[in-house]
Amino acid sequence: MTAAETETGADRVTREIIRGKLLALADEMGIVIARTSMSPVIYEVLDFACGLCDAEGELVVQTNGITLFTGTFAPQVRSIMRRHADTMRPGDVFMTNDPFEGGTHSCDIALIKPIFVDGRLFAFAISVAHWSEVGGAVPGSISPTATEIYQEGVRFPGIRVCRDDETIDDVIALIRENVRLPVQSLGDFNAGLAAVRIAETRLREVIARYGTAEVEGTFRHILEASERLSRAAVAALPDGDYAAEDWIDGDGISDERFRVAVAVRIRGESITFDFTGTSPSVAGPINCAFGALDSAVKTVFKSLVDPQAPSNEGWFRPVSLVCPPGTVFTAEKPSPTGWYYEGSAHASELAWKALAEVAPERFSAGSYMSLAGTYFYGRDPESGEVYVHIEPAIGGWGATASGDGTSALIATTDGDTYNYSVELFEAKFPLAIRRYALNVEDGAGAGRHRGGFGVVREFEVAGADAHTYCSIGRSIERPWGLEGGGEGSNNYMRIESGGTVTRVARIPYRALTEGDRVAVVTGGGGGFGDPFSRPAEDVAADVADGYVSAQCARADYGVAIAADGSVDEAETAALRTKEGR
Repeated sequence: MTAAETETGADRVTREIIRGKLLALADEMGIVIARTSMSPVIYEVLDFACGLCDAEGELVVQTNGITLFTGTFAPQVRSIMRRHADTMRPGDVFMTNDPFEGGTHSCDIALIKPIFVDGRLFAFAISVAHWSEVGGAVPGSISPTATEIYQEGVRFPGIRVCRDDETIDDVIALIRENVRLPVQSLGDFNAGLAAVRIAETRLREVIARYGTAEVEGTFRHILEASERLSRAAVAALPDGDYAAEDWIDGDGISDERFRVAVAVRIRGESITFDFTGTSPSVAGPINCAFGALDSAVKTVFKSLVDPQAPSNEGWFRPVSLVCPPGTVFTAEKPSPTGWYYEGSAHASELAWKALAEVAPERFSAGSYMSLAGTYFYGRDPESGEVYVHIEPAIGGWGATASGDGTSALIATTDGDTYNYSVELFEAKFPLAIRRYALNVEDGAGAGRHRGGFGVVREFEVAGADAHTYCSIGRSIERPWGLEGGGEGSNNYMRIESGGTVTRVARIPYRALTEGDRVAVVTGGGGGFGDPFSRPAEDVAADVADGYVSAQCARADYGVAIAADGSVDEAETAALRTKEGR
């Protein structure tokens, strides 16, 4: 008998109160880590996530943050349970960043605190955040040309970092001596530690008021209620098989393109994502391990069943995931995974593309997809200190059945994150932002509803000692359209140095000097529907706003724009009739 079948009306009220307090606990964890971390990518971009798991390691509540951490909490907690089952005790905290034990890449550090109540294991608090530096071959730690994980910084294989709530000095020394920015990295360590400690404090307050039985009952209630809603949402979909394929544009070592594929099978209230047929793991660091694949699928599935509700493991109980070991989505040690979010972004996009066929009201055409992550590093000419800057880029999303695509939005993989404000960025780094605008030059997918636009973010180097590197996907394969909509445009980096202009996508570190300019350019999303069915007045409005040229309006939409900016009705009718549309 489920918890829902035995509770009274008063029980339901109590459950909801406790649930609200648990969600507040997770949000407070996020506030703590954002306010106390030292890496700007954590406190400005919000590249972190926090949550609470039950004694079996199932995620119960989570704060908003990186969506790709959604599926990593449970396997990371369970890896600690396997490793330390016989020695775990109150006051312990463990640290892991192992991609092959449920994690993502070496820079994403998880701190996990088991919480004991009345002498027994009751829950786990977990915080995961992206440290700007964990050692490795290049500053920032994730070389685009790494060929094994040992080049991507120090790994912490589920080690104990606190005993009796005291940090272990040897671990602190290990971190300090293996990273380029020890003050910053240790500050991020302390922020993650503060987050899991506040979670324990708040959970004990809830238990003190309502009792262990009520809180455990609420854990079950949260998971079971979400499972029921999720299964009902899947059951409402038509049974069937839905497939998609895509291509990864090189891996940083080779320009060869790699095929990836998925088959989605819906049967009753269950759904299976089968990635059989995906290319084997590659030499370069765009691989992801199973934990990141699991998160990618869960992110898209949650968009299908209920994108607004708080996330927990119950939502994902109807999901089965199939993928042979050793693929680009299920890489095994010692494969490099530094740019895992490029691989997992393709997994998300595949699932998205397959589900767009069965639920077009929920899913858009293809997006720019890649985070287009870019690193700058060097020595600040004023302070003389080493700096490392990482920034994900925003871009264009695909159009939907109900409207144009969204412009300048972060990719699926990064969820509730931001890019840096110009003012803060220029105050912290010896770089200036000279242009930040919609990328209307490269355009977006034409359609009855057009795709959203990407952006151009152009940096100018202020010091002589600077470097950049990047690994940008969707540089060849374009975002796909739906229902006859046109393809979107590509992502790339443009470097202006010494009077030459170079367009690149995945490059190892490139030396820069004062005055050089680097533009990160993201693409527009795919269109939805026949472009010739787009209302002519909407096309004219896009021309007036500078989104579409008059030539594009004529060629792509069959709309003739008169000299005064109005629609030439007669010529437009002739153009659209000529095309038979």
